[in-house]
Amino acid sequence: METVADGLIGAIGNTPIIRLKRASAATGCEILGKAEFCSPGGSVKDRAGLAIIRDAEARGVLRSGGTIVEGTAGNTGIGITLVANALGYKSVIVMPETQSQEKIDFLRMIGADLRLVPAKPFKDPGNYVHVSRRLAEELGAVWANQFDNLANREAHSETTGPEIWAQTGGRVDAFTCACGTGGTLAGVGFALKARKPKVRIVLADPEGSGLYGWVKCGDLTVTGSSITEGIGQSRVPGNLNGAPIDDAVRIADPEALEQVYDLMIHEGISVGGSAGVNVAAAIRVAREMGPGHTIVTMLCDGGARYQSKLFNPEFLKSKNLPTPPWM
Repeated sequence: METVADGLIGAIGNTPIIRLKRASAATGCEILGKAEFCSPGGSVKDRAGLAIIRDAEARGVLRSGGTIVEGTAGNTGIGITLVANALGYKSVIVMPETQSQEKIDFLRMIGADLRLVPAKPFKDPGNYVHVSRRLAEELGAVWANQFDNLANREAHSETTGPEIWAQTGGRVDAFTCACGTGGTLAGVGFALKARKPKVRIVLADPEGSGLYGWVKCGDLTVTGSSITEGIGQSRVPGNLNGAPIDDAVRIADPEALEQVYDLMIHEGISVGGSAGVNVAAAIRVAREMGPGHTIVTMLCDGGARYQSKLFNPEFLKSKNLPTPPWM
């Protein structure tokens, strides 16, 4: 009975770690992906959703029948909604209308009170994060605030990082991860550094984000754009403050898509765009470090959540991006 999960809550975390054969062979390193698409809600954000709700309960601000509001690119909203359903809470999710139709449909399917808003930069009062904060105040609800709520990164410090350490037997030399809230990178970074101070923590950043420049030279200037969802920032979220980051790499969409398609057609592993960024970054770091090292990265969610974009030749051609070679 020790292997039986206690409902949805008990099934979150303890995801497999997968050796990525082609990336490993190409670099002479062990490149391993933490398969967060195996989580019940289909993404790494199940961990943050559970941690944020448990933290609100512990602080006494979320009680039976209560409501939690969050602004999200989609996956955290899915995680929060499913956990809220399991624990008897209501969820209100604010999301930019530019996110994939699959995520929009899924949120509605699982019972979220979904509010779509125009996509606006963080400095604009109409940005989805600000809208969610104001809505929580109006409803007298709990605002999840995943970007600045440190329960987010603590979840990864307490679960994801130790899982990686145990699954690799402590043989981990570097960890690469893209950032939306920064919770995964920071939490895993803290956990791994506490066990092995020399481990390299590398932020993977898409075009259109300022975090690469922030790590490299303290400059948050944003240039370019990306079709990836849920990663990249024009500010430093609270979860990234004080995070033990050693370096950053910038990954353009074609490089990320190459890994998404390669994993799909050659290894049967279906991932979204952020995982493509993460794997591309792991390959870069592996080549810099040289053969014989172990690099771990995050396979944040599955490709089905982005079928209408990443696997849509018409959409990709409109962005001058490569299409899946089999389509």
